[in-house]
Amino acid sequence: MGSERLVIGIDLGGTKISAGLVSESSQVIARDYRETLASEGEDNVIGQMIDAAHTVMREVSISAGGVAAVGVGSPGPLNIKAGIVMGAPNLQGWEYVPLKQRIEDALGIPTFLENDANAAALGEHRFGAGRGFDHMIYVTVSTGIGGGLILGGSLFYGADGMAGEIGHTTILANGPRCGCGNRGCLEALASGTAIARAARESLMSGVPTILAELTGGDPDRVTARLVAEAAAKGDAEAHRILIEAMNYLGIGMANLVNLFNPQLIVIGGGVASIGDELFESVRRAVIHHALPATKKSVQIVPAQLGGDVGMLGAAAVGLTRSESAG
Repeated sequence: MGSERLVIGIDLGGTKISAGLVSESSQVIARDYRETLASEGEDNVIGQMIDAAHTVMREVSISAGGVAAVGVGSPGPLNIKAGIVMGAPNLQGWEYVPLKQRIEDALGIPTFLENDANAAALGEHRFGAGRGFDHMIYVTVSTGIGGGLILGGSLFYGADGMAGEIGHTTILANGPRCGCGNRGCLEALASGTAIARAARESLMSGVPTILAELTGGDPDRVTARLVAEAAAKGDAEAHRILIEAMNYLGIGMANLVNLFNPQLIVIGGGVASIGDELFESVRRAVIHHALPATKKSVQIVPAQLGGDVGMLGAAAVGLTRSESAG
């Protein structure tokens, strides 16, 4: 470990808590993974987070004095400055929870709270595909679509800390209803949920597809992963659904390119595991829709941090915010 600063990154999710003791060069020295057990209440979840931090310190016999900061990535909305979780859809009953203060008081280590998508963006910027770039956009495509904006080397928050709601940009004004209540959001057209919905509609309308075999004829068993599997086996309908979704994703990325003129767009999340076909489809759409002056310098690449992006992102929050505070 040498003279490197050490931080603890804690990624709080609706189903899991992931914690790691991380060096400033991104080495994960110790890690802990456990279920969130959100149904057992706020106090239990916070207790699990604190215990996870103690666990990674015990694993390498390090005390709180040897840890520079704790970074926490949490679902929101959040009051970042106050360190409060205002509410979290996947954490029932969480309203105005002073998460930063509770963890800081329990551990005796400076603690910093960040939106989970922003934390992931910061992680890719500091430790992953975005290293060396000052203008980067991180996009995660999974059940939903989210992301974070790194502009001028720093996270961009907007007036109320809500910047970066990439999944809720409108792509098709009269498109399918999104979970947010609007129609035609990027999330409603290109997320894993959107891909599965389109495939279920095809299956129920009788379009020939091997998804009928893969799901035993039950439309409720359709997932984006199964659609990708069917496409890989040569299923024309599954391939069409994926290409349409990826084209919409590419239009969304072209809008970001025109708005922010980034050097880099990093795409992560479960849907990104589709691989080269996804990235080539997105790049083609950007070439077709973005302005010549903005598209010429942007690269569109896969994320590098994989399943550790949440925990390493939280660690990056701890490092970055403690440097600014110090």
